[in-house]
Amino acid sequence: MDFIENEKVAETIAQYPPEARARLKSLRELIISTAIEEGVNRLVETTKWAEPSYVTKHGSTIRMDWKAKTPDQYYLFFICSTELVSTFRLMLGDELEFEDNRAIVLKIDELLPKPAIQKCLALALNYHKIKHLPMLGI
Repeated sequence: MDFIENEKVAETIAQYPPEARARLKSLRELIISTAIEEGVNRLVETTKWAEPSYVTKHGSTIRMDWKAKTPDQYYLFFICSTELVSTFRLMLGDELEFEDNRAIVLKIDELLPKPAIQKCLALALNYHKIKHLPMLGI
């Protein structure tokens, strides 16, 4: 896979408090490893709305962030006009917490629920290939 790193993302993550930084680094690694497993040809790391973001040709933008106003949480954001979060809610509503139709809310003091998040990332990374399928083909 061709992975295009962005120094601005590293700078942004470095500004977070230590626990948030560690969680977001783990989430970044999971995004990259999931993209490799999903056969993504090219993953571009960038910033959108000053948040670390990941873009691929056939996927929907994935963003992540930590907010000072909710210091015990960090977030995985998706484009709210997609069916991604509503599909995640149907698949994993008993395992994950959501914010409206735009985000998965994760707790700083809890381990990253990797299998559940990986399922969500796989759908987002392939969104433009599957968006026409009922419930994104799950």
